[in-house]
Amino acid sequence: MSNTLRLIGRRLLQLPLMILGITFLVFFVMSFSPVDPARTALGETASPEALEAYREANGLNSPLIVRYLDFLAGLFQGDLGTYSARSLPVADEVARAFPITLSLTFLGLLIAVFFAFILGVLAAVYRDRWPDKAIRILGVASLSTPSFWLAILLIQLFTLQLGLLPASGPLPPFSEDPAGWLARMTLPALALAIPVIGQLSRVVRSSMVEELDRDFVRTALGGGVPRVVVVARNVLRNALITPVTVLGLRIGYLLGGAVVIEVIFAIPGMGTLILNGVTNNEPNLVQGVTLVVSLAFVVINIIVDLLYVLINPRIRAV
Repeated sequence: MSNTLRLIGRRLLQLPLMILGITFLVFFVMSFSPVDPARTALGETASPEALEAYREANGLNSPLIVRYLDFLAGLFQGDLGTYSARSLPVADEVARAFPITLSLTFLGLLIAVFFAFILGVLAAVYRDRWPDKAIRILGVASLSTPSFWLAILLIQLFTLQLGLLPASGPLPPFSEDPAGWLARMTLPALALAIPVIGQLSRVVRSSMVEELDRDFVRTALGGGVPRVVVVARNVLRNALITPVTVLGLRIGYLLGGAVVIEVIFAIPGMGTLILNGVTNNEPNLVQGVTLVVSLAFVVINIIVDLLYVLINPRIRAV
C-alpha cells in the first residue's frame, strides 16, 4: 500500500509543474499575436494617446515576465482576462462552454469504451475465425476515417436521408430535456467515438489473446472451468491494463476532436468559442480556451495514470 501511495504522490507532485509549464507556453505563444489588445478594446477610431494610456493602465508595456506573473495572479483568482470592446469576461464564456465540450467528450468516450471492449473481447474469443476477421476489417476502416469526414457522412445518413437525429439547432439542457440533449449530442459523439473504437478494440483483442495463451488459462479450462467464467473473472481483468493506458492517450484525442466536431454540428462549446476568438481577432479568448482545454487534458491523463496504478498490481509492487 505504501508503494501505491508513493506512486500516487509522485504523480500529484508533477501536476503543479505541468500546469505551470502549460500556462507559460500558452501565454508565451499568444504574446506573439499581431492583434493589439488596446485597439480591440477601444476600437479602430481610438487616438494614439488613448491607446497608449490603455496599454499603460493594463500593464501591456511591461516586460514579458512581469505580464506573465500578472497573468498567473489573475488565474489564481479565476480571471482569464476580457474580450471585445465591451470587456466581457473570458472566464464567463469558458464556464458556459467547457461543460458542453466535456459532456460531449465523455459521451464519445462512453460509446467508444462500450463498443471497443465488446468487439475486442469477441475478436479474441473467436480468434482467426470470421467474427475476428470482420471486426479487424471494421477496426482498420474506422481507425483510418477522419472524424470530420465521418461527421459529414453521419449527417448525410441519419439527418438528411433517414431524418432520425438532428445535426443542428439549439442544445437543450440535460436537466430539462434529457432525451432532446441525447438526440442532439449522439451524432457528434459517434463521430468522435468511431475512430477510437477501431484502435481500442484492436488493443483489447491483443491483450485478450495474450492472456488467453497463458498457462493458467489452459489449466483452468482443462480442469473443467467454463470458458465464460475464466474470461470474465481472470482474463478480462488482466487484459484491462494495456487498454486503460491507451485510453488515457485517446481521451486527449477526444477532447481535441470535440473542439473540431462542435463547429461542424454548431454546438456552443469550446470549439465554437475558439473559432469566434480567431475570427474576431480576440487573443484573450483564444488564450483562455486553449489554456483550459490543455489543463483539462493534463488533469484527465493524471487521473488515468492513477487508475493505471490502482488496477495494475505489478506497478504497485515496484
